[in-house]
Amino acid sequence: MNQLQKNSENLNFDYIVVGTGPSGAVIAKTLTDDKKTSVLVLEAGENNDEDKPIRDSTFAPELEEHFFSQYFWQGEGIPQEGLDERSFEWTTGRLLGGGSSINGEQYVRPTSTVFRKWERLLGSLWSPQQAIENFKILEKYNGKTHSPDVHGFNGRIDIRQAPKNPTNMAKKLVSAMEQATGFPRILDYNDPRTPIGPFTRWQLFQQPNGRRESSSTAFLSSDIMNTSGHGVNGRKLRVFFKSTVLRVLFNQKRAVGVEFLREGEYVRAYAQKKIIISAGINSPQLLMLSGIGPTELLEKANIPVIFDNPNVGRNLRNHTLNTAVFSTNPSDNGLPLNDTNALYVGGAFLPNPVPGTSRNRRGVQLVGISSNNLLTIAILFLQPKSRGTIKIQSNDPLKIVLADEGFLENTSDLEVVKTIYKTYIKNIAAELKAIDPAYQLISPTPDIIDDEASLEEFIKQNFEHNHHQQGALRMAPLDKGGVVDNKGQVYGVRDLIVADDSIIPFTVDGNTSAPAYLIGFTIAQRLLKQE
Repeated sequence: MNQLQKNSENLNFDYIVVGTGPSGAVIAKTLTDDKKTSVLVLEAGENNDEDKPIRDSTFAPELEEHFFSQYFWQGEGIPQEGLDERSFEWTTGRLLGGGSSINGEQYVRPTSTVFRKWERLLGSLWSPQQAIENFKILEKYNGKTHSPDVHGFNGRIDIRQAPKNPTNMAKKLVSAMEQATGFPRILDYNDPRTPIGPFTRWQLFQQPNGRRESSSTAFLSSDIMNTSGHGVNGRKLRVFFKSTVLRVLFNQKRAVGVEFLREGEYVRAYAQKKIIISAGINSPQLLMLSGIGPTELLEKANIPVIFDNPNVGRNLRNHTLNTAVFSTNPSDNGLPLNDTNALYVGGAFLPNPVPGTSRNRRGVQLVGISSNNLLTIAILFLQPKSRGTIKIQSNDPLKIVLADEGFLENTSDLEVVKTIYKTYIKNIAAELKAIDPAYQLISPTPDIIDDEASLEEFIKQNFEHNHHQQGALRMAPLDKGGVVDNKGQVYGVRDLIVADDSIIPFTVDGNTSAPAYLIGFTIAQRLLKQE
């Protein structure tokens, strides 16, 4: 018997947290603040905070495009029927900080419209007012917005509104968006009073010097733990790196521990109070491998059924992603020369353009990106009706799941994306050209937009993968598709919690890092009150 196996029976903690992404890191730090509560955190990857591609924000777009094997889980989803059988990567960060260490750094809170739906389903814990108060506690805001009603200035997450001085390219694009859509420009899209409109400044997960701010740098920094993963100043925190969780262990229906591989060795650890899974897109797989999921699927995989719940792995959602590309004026810089960490050239949040939909609800996100003398507008449809699934193939924890994201499965999603091109993109192109003739729409060309069949084919071939997966372990009543209750407790068992974007009950209308932090913080606060 090796030494780790011998010592596994001594690995006893109050809590075990799986994953160091936004939710897991917040929970680990919060629970151990009292210097009495012991927490073991299991991270499959390593601490890469000092690696230049992770530390330097200018690498953010490249990281999301190339999926370097040293920082990512390696995997692929199943071919998408709605996209001519194309398949896309199925991955997230495999390092300290999880997805927050490799994402595009955009800080976007869900709007009050979304939280009102959450509140109606789940109660006041998830109300717009409570969400805003929690975000204010979490953030340390650095930008042109100074209202204490909207932002917090003493939290642990550095948020930078950038750039301080937008470029001519950004100003031209945002002016064109104003003229094309009829919505005036806004300063702060995270202000509940101004959720819709074009803007020149994004809010980014960045420290004042432009360095990436992740859940690691914010909540597992040197004042919380040392480089070997031990809590400092009396904090009873342990973080194990290179530790891939295989399954949750149960005594009857109570979660009591986890099995994991630590540097290739099989180990067990035990929790006196609760197991908290914050593994993002890997959380549904962990539940199923542990015996919680659809009975038929589990029995086929020879996994003993702890609780039959057909909702596990269902209701997977993701925003759609397409692009439009423009030529530019060679004299216009996309980013300020003294602030390349600003990353983006303006943007907008706009309503769904389909006639009859609400003009007061976010439906579209536009992101300006400058590269190689081109201006690309990334187009995200934020209200997709298509749903996907996550299914295990066998009881082998190391075998990739069958992830079917169901892109464009609901034909109405394709109709909306076509309408975005026909209205927003076409009109923005016309206004941008009027402002400066050097800005010409080159992909798709106007004639493609004007031809129904050509536009549809362009959208399918131009379709890109978004890493905004959410909802596969829905937080809702069991009879309404739920897997966890409003405090993250998994139905059918005791002392097992899921806290990450997989429990989102209704699709968020923006990027998914901010809601992940909120979910972790909200659930951590409830655990403290239970104590």
